[in-house]
Amino acid sequence: MAEGLRERKKRQTRQFISDVATGLFMERGFDAVTIAEIAQAADVSVNTVYNYFPAKEDLFFDRSEGLVDRLSRFVRARPAGESAAAAVLRELREEVESVSPKVGLIEGYERFMKVVHGSAALQARLWHVQREQYDALEATLRQETGAADGDPLPGLMAGQINWVHQTLMAAIAHEMIAGRKAAVVSREALVLLDEMEDLLSERVLNYAVKAAG
Repeated sequence: MAEGLRERKKRQTRQFISDVATGLFMERGFDAVTIAEIAQAADVSVNTVYNYFPAKEDLFFDRSEGLVDRLSRFVRARPAGESAAAAVLRELREEVESVSPKVGLIEGYERFMKVVHGSAALQARLWHVQREQYDALEATLRQETGAADGDPLPGLMAGQINWVHQTLMAAIAHEMIAGRKAAVVSREALVLLDEMEDLLSERVLNYAVKAAG
């Protein structure tokens, strides 16, 4: 019980530091805020901040671990008879239709993305997260299909599927930054998903169909 309480306290402290940092980043921009200022505002030491967040970018992308495994989770959870690409398209459509914050369809997302666009360091970290997402998807596809280590196909397919996700996210971010309403952007994003699906070859759409049982 005592260990559980300590872990809960640590999670609460981590979240509080992250929330304080996010508020400062949104107000002043990422590059203008120092770790020392975040520590002072959160009433903790600089070392405490670094204990929870090894780099300043980690404070901004504090939920990036969930993003890295996102497409892989879609693929692993697909039902029998569904391909990898079909699973990702279905999951993305469901999120877009429900106007989900998971795809940036939420008030305030434009402020988040403006901070990213204003910092070369954050843009580099975002690219790194996207690369990790691709690597995780490739590994999942290789495992799901039993492909040999030297087989390039899982990587090629991961690139096609990852393109759909990144293009969708970029399009939504662009429209939200422009001040569009989330419900309107959602409808347009569904059309974009249909257009991207039409561009995918049958080989991509029928790759890694999950076997029954």
